Parts: sequence; structure tokens; C-alpha cells
Amino acid sequence: MEVDQAPNIKRWIVFYPIYINSKKTIAEGRRIGSEKGCENPTCIEIGDCLAYLKIPFAIEIDKAYPRDFMQRGRVRFQLKREDGSFYNPAVASRKQLMIRVAELIPKVRAKRQESSGSSNAGFPSRLLPRGLPNQKRGEERRSDRPCLLPLFIVPFCALFF
Repeated sequence: MEVDQAPNIKRWIVFYPIYINSKKTIAEGRRIGSEKGCENPTCIEIGDCLAYLKIPFAIEIDKAYPRDFMQRGRVRFQLKREDGSFYNPAVASRKQLMIRVAELIPKVRAKRQESSGSSNAGFPSRLLPRGLPNQKRGEERRSDRPCLLPLFIVPFCALFF
């Protein structure tokens, strides 16, 4: 009896968004030409592009780029099947994939802007009212969770109570 196992993504190729960021230098981690790259790509955008190219991928949001730990997130992908054939014959190498993804990201951003713009009637998201849809004006949303203080503040507060 054989159980269908999940793929071992630890053996997949790692793709950090900084690899195609045109604002970074080669020393900072960019791997393609700055004219071929795009500005500040995200893991989600890269994932959308890989889904469009029909290449299996996994997004790891909690991982950081080793040279710049403020750059959060990475994508793992697999170019070839187990038999050695490519998932997408148009993309035969990592570099080709990076260039293709960098070309697709502006289209993904435009599509996202278009879809979010139509649902919000043209208002930027920062100008939209916040809160629950059935919430009356003036009511504040109250959190059910208790406020937790860091451990170094608790003994200090105990002196005053």
C-alpha cells in the first residue's frame, strides 16, 4: 500500500525576490541585469508568475535573505520533473526563469491594481474606511485577547500596583 507523499521541497531551487530587484546591485544579490529586473518584487508576485508559467512552487514567508535579513520571504520551485523533462519547455534554466518572472511582474501588478481598483471604486486603500462591514460608525472593534506585556515590563509595573 503506497501513500501519496507530499513533495520534498527541501531539494527544490530557492528564488529570493532580491535576485530580480533592479534597485539592488550585483554585490547585494541581484542575479540579472538591472534593465531586465523589476523594482521591489514580492514573494506573492513571484508565486503568481510561477503559477502562470505552470511551474510548481512553494512560498516561504518566514525565511530571510542571508545578506540582507530585512528582505523577508523566498520561493522554492522545481524546473524539472523526476523523469528529467521540463515543466515548462520555454523555461530551461534558472536565469531564463528569473528574466521571464521579471517580465511578468509588472503585468501581475497592473492586473492586481485593476482588480482592486474596480472593487474599491477608484479609492486608494489607505483612504477607505476601516472596520467591520456591519460595524456602526463610532463603535470601536474590541479585541477579545488580553493585552500581553513583555516580561521585562511586568516586574517594573508590579512596583506601582
